[in-house]
Amino acid sequence: MKSYKNPLRRKLAEGRTTFGLWVTLATATMTELAIEAGLDWVCIDMEHGATDYRDVVEHARAARGSDLAVLVRVPSIAIDSIKRCLDLGADGIVVPLVRSARDVEAALDFARYPMAGKRGLGGERAQRWGLRVADYIATANEEIMVIPMIETAEAAAAIDEICAVSGLEFAFVGPGDLSASLGHIGAWEGPGVSDKIRQIVESARMANVTLGTYGVGPDDVRSRSEQGFRFLAIGSDAAMLANRIGNELDAIHNLMPALGRKIA
Repeated sequence: MKSYKNPLRRKLAEGRTTFGLWVTLATATMTELAIEAGLDWVCIDMEHGATDYRDVVEHARAARGSDLAVLVRVPSIAIDSIKRCLDLGADGIVVPLVRSARDVEAALDFARYPMAGKRGLGGERAQRWGLRVADYIATANEEIMVIPMIETAEAAAAIDEICAVSGLEFAFVGPGDLSASLGHIGAWEGPGVSDKIRQIVESARMANVTLGTYGVGPDDVRSRSEQGFRFLAIGSDAAMLANRIGNELDAIHNLMPALGRKIA
């Protein structure tokens, strides 16, 4: 076995803009569909919904042998959830509700092996059940992606300090929660939020931190790419399914009266 390599890191290092799917459904079929659709990454969401560690394993297994990276949004900034997700085979962690540079330092610390960090050495799926420990640890500290979410007013205010954290390479902007944190709950990008995002983009650019974010539709994804975001979620599985079902049903409702059919 070759040393562990992260496929998303390689694509970003090549200067590519990458596209992913936010996964909220437990079924690993969503990751298989993401691979077939040609996406570059999925993010398994453990912060919201019912997704658990067993589901993380199944999504990671579904991606094995492909060129798709599996990220996991952990429930919180905690060493137990971070190291377990990595041991189960995640290529990176997305860290919610970051508020300060200290939070980012803690996440990096929990995700790295000594002496760079505090991650304990397990013999789980990532290490091929203990059979390939040396191969994995040879590159894990360099290949694992730690991606703090900039989604709070505190993080936005501290963005220069966050971007200056030693070892930070990536961050993910959450427009909806950032908007809520700034007093506009329910708005995707409330008044003044776009200015905050521009400031975040500029701070990240100056610090050579690669940014990701979530897009709401093709136009928004294109706009975010033009702003400088390099890994973009094109949507979430449940929302996209619900929208497609709703759109199809609306089309059927509009069509059936023309055919003389009644809709109950």
